[in-house]
Amino acid sequence: MPERNRVTPTGEIVATPLRGAWTGNRGILHEGHDIVRFHTGNLWITCALRFRNRRREQWAPRHWTSLYFHDEAVSFAAGHRPCAECRRESYRAYRDAWTEGLGVPPPTAGEMNRLLHSERIHRGTHRRRYHDLAWRDVPEGAFVLTEDRVPALVLDRHLTEWTREGYGRRRELPSAGTAPVITPPATLAVLRAGYPVQIDETAR
Repeated sequence: MPERNRVTPTGEIVATPLRGAWTGNRGILHEGHDIVRFHTGNLWITCALRFRNRRREQWAPRHWTSLYFHDEAVSFAAGHRPCAECRRESYRAYRDAWTEGLGVPPPTAGEMNRLLHSERIHRGTHRRRYHDLAWRDVPEGAFVLTEDRVPALVLDRHLTEWTREGYGRRRELPSAGTAPVITPPATLAVLRAGYPVQIDETAR
């Protein structure tokens, strides 16, 4: 049986057999094998599955909870960013794209964490924030909610729906109107600046 450690584009932590291309964390969320909290701070990162032959127990007491993401686009939508240790090159590329996309000096990790946290959840709650944006302004690699409230990826001017089994139905991107965007605005700026987000091939 799959355990509850997979993350959806909206940031939920669910049990699904879908394999993850990345791991990551947002603090110590578990007691035993049960997820008992949504996050413990504003540090939400995406990590490499393997790094320097390190091995760690999945549900180790008093250690951060390992979470898993289908691809990097899903992790970005959930509100995570690349880890500065195990994904140093990606972290630098994300930070540089942040600088270019937002027109600000190079940020510290803490500055990025604070802005992303304010953009992904409503303050003092665990409720996700969505940001309405014209369809024409949603960059490739971002996630939106469809009219049926299904997460969908914008890619090649199409929408590809995401389910707990992976990517599914694909259709043309609407030409007019607005969409509730899941991916935080700062990461949208990163995508517009050219960050090469990893997307599972099944989305195409």
